[in-house]
Amino acid sequence: MDSMTFGKYIPVNSIIHRLDPRLKIGALLIFLIAVFFDAGFIGYGIMALFVLVTAFLSNISIKHILKAIKPMLFMMLFLMVFNIFLINTGDVIFTIGSLKIYSGALFQSAYIFIRLVLIITMTTILTSSTKPLDLTLAIENLLNPLKRFGFPAHELAMMISIALRFIPDLLDEAKRIMKAQASRGVDFNEGKLAEKIKSIVSLIIPLFISAFQRAEDLANAMESRNYNPEAKRTRYKSLSWKGHDTIALIFTVLVSMSVIALSFIL
Repeated sequence: MDSMTFGKYIPVNSIIHRLDPRLKIGALLIFLIAVFFDAGFIGYGIMALFVLVTAFLSNISIKHILKAIKPMLFMMLFLMVFNIFLINTGDVIFTIGSLKIYSGALFQSAYIFIRLVLIITMTTILTSSTKPLDLTLAIENLLNPLKRFGFPAHELAMMISIALRFIPDLLDEAKRIMKAQASRGVDFNEGKLAEKIKSIVSLIIPLFISAFQRAEDLANAMESRNYNPEAKRTRYKSLSWKGHDTIALIFTVLVSMSVIALSFIL
């Protein structure tokens, strides 16, 4: 649980922290589009350099980013192995019994691993450098044009903000429950499969009860303050687009377009 860092805001002074949250969300979406184009190792090298520069400018430690990647390693390795044994394109590299490993399978598995690492890293930088309230304002602002079609922009932005805010709290609650259960003799690391399932159940059930209790307390608090999502609202804080936001957006678009162009050339 200590390795879960997604959704945790890190209050440091950096260029990335001072950027407009609308820019950061838009840049992430553009980056996600570009990362799924098959631009080869050259294209992914460009994107990796872009991510490293962004991480350096955000003053977020590499250790923090690695903690966000660590919980996803099992899924990455599973997808890589799954692709290695199922893709039959390219030349045969070596044979394991009756199974043949193709060069195309190795390349595709490497691409999947690189894509997931880049996506997790950029998402972690976004959540670590942007306050949940700023994310809410940015999402609602970006979705405002859809309000004329009856789209609940404010409600959606509020739900996303609450979900992001609840992630660190639920992780902390899970750690407290695990310590409490461990003090009662529950072992989460060793034992047979049936014992591990019982250990997980002893964690999940109290965690769900705690999550529902937190949600009910939040709903009661909002209701007691006469919160009405359909009412016209004023804000003490408004987002302002500045010159460095435009420069960052242009740079992101140029990097993404160069990667997309490479995917058609290579």
